[in-house]
Amino acid sequence: MLAAAKSPLQAETDRILARFVEAGAALVETEALQPAETLLDLYGEDIRARAYVTNDPLRGELMLRPDFTVPVVQMHMRGGADVARYTYSGPVWRKQEAGGDRKSEYLQTGYEVFGGSDPAKADAEVFSVLSGALQGVSVQPVIGDISLIFAAIDALDTNARRKAALRRHVWRPARFRRLLERYSSPQAASGERKNLLLAAKSGNVEKLVNKAGKTIGIRSVDDIIERADVLLSEAETAVISDNDVKMISRILDLECTMETAAEKLREVAPALDSTAERLAVRADALAAQGVDISELRFVAAYGRTTLEYYDGFVFGFHADDPRLPQVAQGGRYDAMTRVLGDGKPVSAVGGIIRPETLLALKEGTA
Repeated sequence: MLAAAKSPLQAETDRILARFVEAGAALVETEALQPAETLLDLYGEDIRARAYVTNDPLRGELMLRPDFTVPVVQMHMRGGADVARYTYSGPVWRKQEAGGDRKSEYLQTGYEVFGGSDPAKADAEVFSVLSGALQGVSVQPVIGDISLIFAAIDALDTNARRKAALRRHVWRPARFRRLLERYSSPQAASGERKNLLLAAKSGNVEKLVNKAGKTIGIRSVDDIIERADVLLSEAETAVISDNDVKMISRILDLECTMETAAEKLREVAPALDSTAERLAVRADALAAQGVDISELRFVAAYGRTTLEYYDGFVFGFHADDPRLPQVAQGGRYDAMTRVLGDGKPVSAVGGIIRPETLLALKEGTA
C-alpha cells in the first residue's frame, strides 16, 4: 500500500526540521498543556489575555503552550545543563484581536542552543541557521539587543527601587516612558500626602491611621506603614537628570547597521563602553558566519513588545507585507535558565520559524 503524499505544509516543516537536525540539533517534543503558573511568572501576566487557560482537578491551572521555549528549557535544565542543541515543531496557541485574520493556532518550528562559553558565536549561529532555512523568499532581517536598555537603566543615577520598576516595564514602551517622565519630574504632594510623609519621617504613621478611624479595605496598618516608607523614600530621592533621560532616549531611538552599531552606541552613551564592545564582538561573529553586517539593520529597541523572557540579542525576519506576522524570530534568554535552573544560569539562545507563513510566501499566496 502506497503511503499518502505529504501535504505542502508538512513537507515544508520537514524541510526546516531537517536543516536544524543537520546543524546538530536533537529532535524533542513537549506537552501541549503546560502549568500556567510557571508560564505567567516568566512571560508576565500580560500573556494571560492572549493565552488559552483552563483548570484541571489534579494539575491545577493549565495553559495551552504559547510557545515552546519554557518547556524546552525545563527539559534541558533537568538533564544536567550541558551544551546541547534542540529542534522541535508543533502547534502553539494565542488569542488574536477580534476582526483580524491571524490564526489562533499555528505552527512553530524551532532551533535552540544551550551552553558554551562564547555567547556571541551562539547568537550568530542561531541567526545564520534560521536565515539559511529562509533562503528563496524575500524577507527583511532586523537585529536588536534588549541588554542595551537594561545597561542604560543600570547606569542611571537613581535608587535601586526605581531601576527595578523601569526594568519591569521595558516590554511596555508606553508605561516605561510614563515612568521615566515621572521619575525625572518634580512631583508636587497634596496636603494629605504631605501629612503622611511627615508621619512616616517621624515614625507616626500608625497614630495617623488610627486618628483617621477604622481601616477599610484589604490593607492592614502594617501595609500602610510600609507603603508610606516607600513614598517617603521616593519623595527624598532626587529626580533623574535630563542627561540621563536623554541617554535613554538616544538609545531607544538608535537605528543603524550592525556594522556600525558599536560605534554609534559609544557616541550616544559613552558610559556603556563594555556593552558596545559586546555588540562589536557579536558583529564579528555574524560576519564570520557569512552575514553581511554592512546591510543588516540594527534597531536598539527591537523586541520590546514580544514575550518578556528575552534579555539580550533579539532578531526577526519580516515579510515585505507588513500585515503578515514575522516569518521567524528569536533571541537570548539566559535569565530564564537561572529561574528554571535553581539559580544556575546557562547560555541560551534560540529562534522559531512559522512554516505556514513561510509556505504562503513561497507559493505567493500571502
